[in-house]
Amino acid sequence: MAYWLMKSEPFKYSWDDLVAEGEGTWDGVRNYLARNNLQAMQVGDEAFFYHSREGLEIVGIATITVTGIGDPTDETGKWAAVKLKPKAKFARPVSLAAIKAEPRLAGMQLIRLSRLSVCGVTPEEWQVICEMAQG
Repeated sequence: MAYWLMKSEPFKYSWDDLVAEGEGTWDGVRNYLARNNLQAMQVGDEAFFYHSREGLEIVGIATITVTGIGDPTDETGKWAAVKLKPKAKFARPVSLAAIKAEPRLAGMQLIRLSRLSVCGVTPEEWQVICEMAQG
């Protein structure tokens, strides 16, 4: 299993939107590295759901349910999408400020590649963030 972080602006698509849908499509990504990350995902992989612009925090964990699909918003056929379901909402969201303050997360793609909307997360980073979410 691999781990990911997926960013969304909550006014466009929030954690609550994903929960209301039950299963959502992650589309609209127009960055080649983020697209490659979407194409690398496998069913059962888990992803942090990160609210960007507003909140700047990881709010929950989603599970990838369908991979290898084309982006339905793309007429060119070169962009990827996946489907995902909510797994768990964090009782205590993990803020970007807290992530930046944690030395064990200094190499995280979220920090190093701040504009990347779909990032890889190492198993060690995943564990640290899950610990932070528990308080």
